[in-house]
Amino acid sequence: MTNAPTPQRLYLFQIGTTSIPLPNGTLEMSSGCYLVQMSDGQNILIDTGVPAGFAVPGAPATQNPKSVLEHLADLGLKPDDITMLISTHFDIDHIGYNDSFPKAELVVQRAHYELARGGHPRFAAGREHWDHPALHYRLVDGNTELFPGLTLLETPGHAPFHQSVLLRLPHTGAVLLAIDAVVMERLFTADRTAWPMDDNQEQLRASTQKLLDVVARENVQLTVFGHDGLQWRTLKKSPEFYD
Repeated sequence: MTNAPTPQRLYLFQIGTTSIPLPNGTLEMSSGCYLVQMSDGQNILIDTGVPAGFAVPGAPATQNPKSVLEHLADLGLKPDDITMLISTHFDIDHIGYNDSFPKAELVVQRAHYELARGGHPRFAAGREHWDHPALHYRLVDGNTELFPGLTLLETPGHAPFHQSVLLRLPHTGAVLLAIDAVVMERLFTADRTAWPMDDNQEQLRASTQKLLDVVARENVQLTVFGHDGLQWRTLKKSPEFYD
């Protein structure tokens, strides 16, 4: 990969927040997706958020909703400017605008794609978005270095064959996007208990330990947790960026 492009900037797109009442307080959750700009000018998008108009029946309304397309427009970018779309998994809140990027190479774990295409009910709600005939896929198997400084990490447990993303920026250093392998900072512990929306507790714990090891081994300077509303308050959000 001599002279291969490397990550230069990371933008965090906050799609919206939700406050969920609990018996002992409130759980503040955030949804997001991510843009990586490369040294050769490529724009790599990671996930696309919830589809327009989608709402879970009975769930609290999303506050300050903003689509990935609006975030991109704020940066002067159009869908055709995205060269690669990394899909971490096909849950509805991560694939809502995948079909808006037909010119991008869409990267997903092969086993996840085949499971979804085979009719797994978990991914049926968003099928029109991730299985649109105009999309073209690059299927990968397990941990995969896409570019120097940008690596996919297979992290099942929340969803079968889910993937997280590790990248290295020139000044910030190593950044881990845990996505839904670890949705809250307080859950970043090897003995965690699965939540009802998680798929497999044994795999979830193994993936969490894998990411804990990555943080130590790669000297990760920032770990972004997939839905931690309190953490997202503290992060640089687009149009600010990490570089």
